[in-house]
Amino acid sequence: MGISILVIIAIYFGALLLISYFVSRKNSDNDAFFLGNRQSPWFVVAIAMVGTSISGVTFVSVPGMVGKFDMTYMQMVFGFTVGYFVIAYVLLPLYYRLNLTTIYGYLEQRFGFFSYKTGASFFILSKIIGAAARLYLVAMILQTLVFDQWNIPFIVTVTGIILLIWAYTFRSGIKTIIWTDTLQTSSLILGVILIIWQVASKMDMDVAQMVNSITNNEHSRIFVFDDWTSKQYFFKQFLSGIFITIVMTGLDQDMMQKNLTCKSLKDAQKNMITYGFAFTPINLLFLSLGVLLLLFASQYNIVLPETSDQILPVLATEYLGFPVLVFFTIGIIAAAFSSADSALTALTTSVCVDLLNIKKEDAIKAKKTRQRVHLFVSLAFLLVILIINYIHQDNILDTIYKVASYTYGPLLGLFFFGLFTKVSIRDKYVPYICVLAPVLSYLVEFILMRQFSYQVGYEILLFNGLLTVIGLFCLSQRRTQTTL
Repeated sequence: MGISILVIIAIYFGALLLISYFVSRKNSDNDAFFLGNRQSPWFVVAIAMVGTSISGVTFVSVPGMVGKFDMTYMQMVFGFTVGYFVIAYVLLPLYYRLNLTTIYGYLEQRFGFFSYKTGASFFILSKIIGAAARLYLVAMILQTLVFDQWNIPFIVTVTGIILLIWAYTFRSGIKTIIWTDTLQTSSLILGVILIIWQVASKMDMDVAQMVNSITNNEHSRIFVFDDWTSKQYFFKQFLSGIFITIVMTGLDQDMMQKNLTCKSLKDAQKNMITYGFAFTPINLLFLSLGVLLLLFASQYNIVLPETSDQILPVLATEYLGFPVLVFFTIGIIAAAFSSADSALTALTTSVCVDLLNIKKEDAIKAKKTRQRVHLFVSLAFLLVILIINYIHQDNILDTIYKVASYTYGPLLGLFFFGLFTKVSIRDKYVPYICVLAPVLSYLVEFILMRQFSYQVGYEILLFNGLLTVIGLFCLSQRRTQTTL
């Protein structure tokens, strides 16, 4: 089994390197790395963004969460769709009008130097943690499937994966990723469809029987309206989905960098709406797979692992046969690489442009700086993954959204305040507000749970953003300026 998986990885990685070679052989300068020379077809970007959003975590965690949360995750997915419209018609016009390389350049034009650096720093912190968590889960699966058998340490496995990703992204960055992620999105969607087909076949179900079994199952519940204290309560999930999309896509350089490679604003908007609508059926596929896995385990009296993230890997490797193992391996690698390569490029872009301001350097020096930063960010990935491995979490997807609720809250507040007010603020105090807001949010969450047994979900993001807005109003000055 281990040899088979290594062969799959080698073939898959070879295809990525081949794409990278053809894309980057004519142009590998910083404009290609950061913005793809603004020549990307919108429909290709839309496909690529699906792969970036799904990641290895979605591939594993979403089917695994069905046993505990049913299909209530769809409530958040419905909120995602609304969020994509906000991004397409509120944020994208702003980014294109200002001709930005990174979206945090808006904060400098609206507020000043300190707000700009603070916003970029919060993105870098959040993205490193989130992307490393996604990659960690896939690394652990490959470690269990292959490398433990040969007594290869986990640090070697992770280092190898990061080196593979670095190898096909370091030359042309986003210009390469638009095309490699299109391949990877196609691979992971095909992978999950084939796994569903194989699981249904193992239980002797045709398509109609499979649909009936899923819709009639106790875990097919989507909506929760009867318990407002629950994390799964509809309005919590739906509103959280809207704002999580706005911050994790619209205020995220990783996702927006792909949009900024489109030829025009109109193309970028078509990409965003298409991608937004595609996200709903794809997540429904993953949740349906989760129900089928529970039915399969029940039919064959299989004891499922306690950790939800292990359900699909265990069943795929031990009970569902070699074809499912092949599809699972392709899907998980595609999901992992498409998410991590995009994050690595976006982080390199933000560090270079937002923190180091390499636009002021000559072209040759700027390119060398970018290559060094790319390597440094890769090493940061490695370090964070090792820390996550040390502390470990049960459901990585939940952890990622929770971290985002705290780290993206200040970004939500900054952009909201900038877009919907004309107030000028004392820029040098903004970093203090953006640090204080998440700290106060955590204290409120702790008190609500301790005193009222209220389970705070991702709605803490809204509270975090609100505290940031209140703090910015406290920094307001009498002089006003036109909103950008």
